[in-house]
Amino acid sequence: MKRSLLSGCVCLFAILVFAQEDPVLMRVNGRDISRSEFEYSYRHNAVGADANLSPKEYAVLFAQSMQKVEAAKAVGLDTTSAFREQQKAARTKLTDAYLIDKSVMDSCVRARYQKMGLQARSGQVQVMQIFKYLPQTITSRHLEEQKSRMDSIYRMIQNQPGLDFARLVEKYSDDKQSRWIESLQTTTEFENVAFALSKGEISQPFFTPAGIHILKVIDRKEMPAYEEVADRLTERMRRREIPDKVIGKVVERLKKDWQYAPNQAGIEELLLKGGTEQTLFTIDGQRYTGSLFKRFAASHPQAVKRQLDEFIAKSLLDYESRNMDKKYPEIRYALQKSDEEYLIKEVTRQKVDLPAMNDRAGLATYFKFHSSDYRWDSPRYKGAVLHCADKKTAKQAKKILKKLPENEWVDKLRQTFNVSGVEKIQIEQGVFAVGDNKYVDKLVFKKGGFEPVVSYPFTIVAGGKQKGPDDYREVIEQVRKDYRTYLDTYWTRELKESGKVEINQEVLKTVNNN
Repeated sequence: MKRSLLSGCVCLFAILVFAQEDPVLMRVNGRDISRSEFEYSYRHNAVGADANLSPKEYAVLFAQSMQKVEAAKAVGLDTTSAFREQQKAARTKLTDAYLIDKSVMDSCVRARYQKMGLQARSGQVQVMQIFKYLPQTITSRHLEEQKSRMDSIYRMIQNQPGLDFARLVEKYSDDKQSRWIESLQTTTEFENVAFALSKGEISQPFFTPAGIHILKVIDRKEMPAYEEVADRLTERMRRREIPDKVIGKVVERLKKDWQYAPNQAGIEELLLKGGTEQTLFTIDGQRYTGSLFKRFAASHPQAVKRQLDEFIAKSLLDYESRNMDKKYPEIRYALQKSDEEYLIKEVTRQKVDLPAMNDRAGLATYFKFHSSDYRWDSPRYKGAVLHCADKKTAKQAKKILKKLPENEWVDKLRQTFNVSGVEKIQIEQGVFAVGDNKYVDKLVFKKGGFEPVVSYPFTIVAGGKQKGPDDYREVIEQVRKDYRTYLDTYWTRELKESGKVEINQEVLKTVNNN
């Protein structure tokens, strides 16, 4: 009877949930997750080129992520100034993307691209230079010396056409690197010369604020195809110079969306007298008065008509931004996803990443219990190769090393044998596989041969063969990586065992993955 009653309650709960327009699909540690929220995350993370999970498979991963979000909130990571800053940045970026009409922006970007193609400095040039840095305090005598020297180098290049320019750079230049440059990356004087030269051409000596140069153009690239730079240009225009006609179209759309209503009497008084206390306009029923305009105008000095147009535009854009997440569910979920990604990343950094990097005791303990995972495919030799001036030095050195830990070998040998300006021994210490060191190959692995080092004819080795490292620091990067995986797995299991996840399988079956 009790079982029947319980079954009936469960069925009734399922029916009630199902009857909702956006039913609860999952409950994680008491937090309800709606179907639409889950669907947004599923579409953006579980389907496509990089993944192809079923809703049921993705639900497990999603629940784990939500548990990490709740863990971050439990320690207050959603109350920090860093969290608020990322919220602000994410909202600004998403708002811009939704506000600006894509077709209009595309036409502006394409126009900018075409304008770039008409510029004399379009494309890129690869340059190499013979360069001498000249300080601001240089004397006239020193300046003439450097100029004469560069003139001499240039005449040498002119008289010997086959001369290797790269070798001259290596010998004479303070800057030995070749690099690609494009317009506005360096000084005007430098670009004037670089973009005027043909491929393979070498300039005469010339001055810039940095010094004196002889420049060679190694290669040139024409301006890339529009498709290659469209995204970069779009982002640059969003950040720096959204065209007036783009904003104009947005403002006209927002006037309709939010029932913008001008008050002609107030506007006429403002334009006639330069100020008013009347209402200028309403947005979604909210009044924007002459007093608000006055505060705006104080920081935007220009003609009153222009100030008014900008005040109207800013007021509409701000109102849209404040209400976007209510108006567009996609933006609400995108902002929420941005918050959750930040929280997961930060709590994971604190719980997993930092310990994996810095927990020496934990790293050592993990290595101790997993040392067999780090064994080498073939034995290696851990020790030192000693090149000695005579047989006596070699014998003494080997005797000294037997009494010392390996980390003291180098210092002790140098203090004992390389004093008073006389060097009796050269030392190579490390872990050597076959092929790493010809002396170890011959003396330890019995392979190959070697000629004795001049002035150090007695070469010996000290150490022993090993099947694997005996300290985690010898393979620290791999141990850190494995320890991180261990910590993350342990933490995820801990969250699962201490938390509670309830998934409504009936609602999960209705998830729209298109």
